[in-house]
Amino acid sequence: MKKMVFLGWLVMFLPAMVFGQEKVDAPVWNVGDKWVFTGEGTIEVSKIDPNGYVVKFSDNICSFERQGFHTTIFDKSTLQRIYTLEGDKQRKYILGLKNIFNFPLSPGKQWEHKYSARAEFPRPVQTSRGVPTYDYYEKMKILGWEDIGVKAGKFRTLKIEFIRGNEAQQIGMFPGPASEGKGYYWYSPDVKYFVKCEYDKSWVEQPKEIFNWELISFQLKK
Repeated sequence: MKKMVFLGWLVMFLPAMVFGQEKVDAPVWNVGDKWVFTGEGTIEVSKIDPNGYVVKFSDNICSFERQGFHTTIFDKSTLQRIYTLEGDKQRKYILGLKNIFNFPLSPGKQWEHKYSARAEFPRPVQTSRGVPTYDYYEKMKILGWEDIGVKAGKFRTLKIEFIRGNEAQQIGMFPGPASEGKGYYWYSPDVKYFVKCEYDKSWVEQPKEIFNWELISFQLKK
């Protein structure tokens, strides 16, 4: 009888236990944590303040990832981008990749972000009034766990599908075309960051290294 009760308890709670094992909470970053990517791109935690983690992006391969900012503050609980930092001035972060992180993570989770910005990628449409502003949407979905190998080693990762697009809209006298691009990010709990990023060919009109990169090495401080 006791054995049957135990088996019943196990059947009832095993799905919850498995789900709990798949759920990934936000990592704890420390000052000095650093990730080095192909193309001589680096990302480093330079400071921790009351608002979150202060992270510095290098140029080169990280030019798309930094979205025009060299220093960004990430929220501690979700790792969403909440502020940009220019000198001592903090400004609310509203541009792309704001929610590329959205902890906790688990297979099947989906979320979105909308914002307005000048068209930069793919190749911007130039008008007599300059580069127009578009209304963008970003959609993220965790496809599941995947083991992948990069220059830094082999890792167990969560694969995230990333879609960015804009609806057709009027630009002066001319219609602005709708566009959409897709990419993938692979997040490793052991590395505490993405180990690889890869976009489809429609996004690679610019040098592909701007979009596609992988982890070469990393250091995590205690």
